Amino acid sequence: MTTTTLAVLVPLLPFLGALAGLLLGRTAPGFVRPLAVLPPLAAAVLAAIVAVRQSNGHGGTRAPIDSATQLTPTGSVPIDLALHIDGFAALVAILVGVVATCVQIYSTGYLRDDPRYPSYAALVSLFTSAMLLVVYSGDLMVLLVGWEIMGICSYFLVGHYWETPEARAASLKAFLVTKLGDVPFLLGLFALAVDTGTFRITGVLQAVANDGLDHPTVIALLLIAGVAGKSAQFPLHTWLPDAMAGPTPVSALIHAATMVAAGVYFVARLLPVFAASAAALTVLAVMAAITMVGSALAALAQDDIKRVLAYSTIGQLGYMTGALAVGDRGAAVFHLLSHGAFKALLFLGAGVIIHAAGTNSLAAMSRMGGLAKRVPDAYWTMTIALLALAAIPPFAGFFSKEAVLVAAEHTALGESDIAPSFAGWTVLVAGLLTALLTAAYATRLWLLAFRGRGAEAADHGKQPLSMNTVLWVLAVPSLAFGLTVGLIAPWLDADSLAPTVTTSVLGTGVALVGGLVTYGAWTHTTALAARTPMGAVAAHPDAEPALSEVEAMTSHTPAYGNIASAPDPADPGRLLLGRLHPHAAAGFHLDAVYRVLFQRPVQGAAQLVRFLDREVVDTYVRGAGTGTRWLGTAVRGAQTGNVQTYLGALLAGTVVLAIAAVLVAAGA
Repeated sequence: MTTTTLAVLVPLLPFLGALAGLLLGRTAPGFVRPLAVLPPLAAAVLAAIVAVRQSNGHGGTRAPIDSATQLTPTGSVPIDLALHIDGFAALVAILVGVVATCVQIYSTGYLRDDPRYPSYAALVSLFTSAMLLVVYSGDLMVLLVGWEIMGICSYFLVGHYWETPEARAASLKAFLVTKLGDVPFLLGLFALAVDTGTFRITGVLQAVANDGLDHPTVIALLLIAGVAGKSAQFPLHTWLPDAMAGPTPVSALIHAATMVAAGVYFVARLLPVFAASAAALTVLAVMAAITMVGSALAALAQDDIKRVLAYSTIGQLGYMTGALAVGDRGAAVFHLLSHGAFKALLFLGAGVIIHAAGTNSLAAMSRMGGLAKRVPDAYWTMTIALLALAAIPPFAGFFSKEAVLVAAEHTALGESDIAPSFAGWTVLVAGLLTALLTAAYATRLWLLAFRGRGAEAADHGKQPLSMNTVLWVLAVPSLAFGLTVGLIAPWLDADSLAPTVTTSVLGTGVALVGGLVTYGAWTHTTALAARTPMGAVAAHPDAEPALSEVEAMTSHTPAYGNIASAPDPADPGRLLLGRLHPHAAAGFHLDAVYRVLFQRPVQGAAQLVRFLDREVVDTYVRGAGTGTRWLGTAVRGAQTGNVQTYLGALLAGTVVLAIAAVLVAAGA
């Protein structure tokens, strides 16, 4: 079988699995779980085979695979069903396939009794297929199809627990905010096609290299707006923390391998388009810097364990966009691959912890003794993942984060002619500050979740084997993927991704400082925990993990008054942030700003339009109907049905007409 045929099957198999799962979900429920797991597993295997065939046997890659067939004549710019697979596309496809398979296996235990599991599994497979289509697509319009399918899948999956108001609101918010970015994104794609005369990615890159673009800054900024929405970058990041109202496996899939990774991947694929405008790269760098620092501060203040990880994802995506802003797509994609492994592990581990603790509140977990003993698999694997997140050597996150900092350093010192030095300094300074904050919130999460002091954690039963097995599978790349730094560089078209002494010392140093300072704050504040018992609401001991999550989510706000934080004086994050804590917990009130600037004006305009429609337009319509009705009523009074009356009226009318005629003839 040719490599092209195998590549076509990679996104096709999950799509067929989704279709079959939807069709057989009710008639043959026994096939649902195999149809959920086997297609993404087969896609991951085929993606690995494609990657192996792309290897040239000497540590590098062959020429990219390009294959296309025209879908339909458009009369102007043609649209092709095209493949374009180079080294980093092959690696990203493996990531998507592996994480999706792990999520599906995990979900068989996590949602074992969920009546909507068939539709859930089918949507996860469709989600996977859409992301693989984005990765392998060689045509921007076909890529857009996968891009939009992911948007609608996220709407349904985030709203899986539609009985809860949090899930309904979160799914709608995720859909609307990402669509807000998709409008300028679509305009940018059209403008790019007009400038280059093609939607083919290879044609676009060739046109940029040979003739340049007529409007590079406008096109790049329009595309960046779409990327900000899809990859949750400032200021369109607000949907991602709220999306934690969906099932934990969905959060793992969105954060690790699909949806938010699509925007970073898109910029990496078309980096020369963005590099054609220094202004666009500067905007991208500033956006990345604000995203990194702001999200890290917000993560340090969150009480919901999944919201901590959500803000963490936003910050790590900021690292990736920062690498792209300084013109190094190799560092960006390397961090994308590394982050995908340990962030999927963190979310899936969080699902195990929520089930064991009966709550998603870190404040409540900090008052439970022995939680780590209840979930030893989650404890050890999440410790590995948190060390990778904090970028402690030799874990995967250290190498990929250092690659970003090295790229920023080269640009800041004028050693790169792709991006302005201002972009380099912006990303470098923000990256180091974020490294400090990342280690701080990672340490805080670990201490509050696993070093709690108080009554023994309730026994909610042992987690299914499928859930714990997946954690160890993902722990391997979280620990060892960074060791492939020397082998993976040629696949990402990078000269070198190895860390340098300067950035390693700075990055690791600030991370250690962040962790140690947080530990010191925790030892100071933890004594206050006994004085302030927290009202954790534990789920039913016999409940499945998904039901425990739903109960934990719906009980957090009634127990603590806020979905994001808890009034916990024993929280080291509260001590470290000081007066900034309530603002960071609220995401720096960006949602409130949007309500004032956009929501209320739109609602006011809608109310004005409704008033004009009902009181002005409808008045004329009702007036026309009322006049006709009155006339009909008057005419109806003359219709008595009495023939003598009709003859009398006819005679009287005839007499009146005769008299009028005589008067006219007489000249009166």
